[in-house]
Amino acid sequence: MTANTYTVEFKPAQLKLKKYIPFILTALIIIVDQITKILIASHIAYRGVGASFLGDFLRIVHVSNPGIAFSIGQGWSVMARGILFRAIPLIVIILVIGVYVRNDDFTALQRWAIAGIVGGGLGNLIDRFARKEGVIDFIDVKFYGLFGLERWPTFNVADSAVVVCGILLIISFLITLKKEKQSGAVV
Repeated sequence: MTANTYTVEFKPAQLKLKKYIPFILTALIIIVDQITKILIASHIAYRGVGASFLGDFLRIVHVSNPGIAFSIGQGWSVMARGILFRAIPLIVIILVIGVYVRNDDFTALQRWAIAGIVGGGLGNLIDRFARKEGVIDFIDVKFYGLFGLERWPTFNVADSAVVVCGILLIISFLITLKKEKQSGAVV
């Protein structure tokens, strides 16, 4: 009696489909980000505190940021903010998606991390185009005076996705580089 051996081969169409599956994360981040922002805007007064946890360590607040990270550029003209905070990020996201689609060398973790970064970027970009007041932020964390900050700058789901996925992407690239150096040294 002979044993049957089965091998699974991925055809190009299957590989392409596998490449696009991480964009599910992109869509989920955008959906969760926008739903949370709608809930905050409709249930918490502007500059109000909706809830506090662990004393005042974590607060859910309602603020908006017409600038970018750490409120950089919030005092700039509408035209300057429009170009720098709408057009340039949109171009960067399009370029990142283009590199993602054309590159077959990314690991699975790198693909998911990139998809998460794109989701966060698009979540905030939607606010920049759709909300005249800017990006809605609502997660407020006490920082105990570290780096001169009593509270960390308020952020949202999209910001969290960009930071977490960005850190994962960097770690993944470092691991990949280390593996390449080790395999290159052995050869």
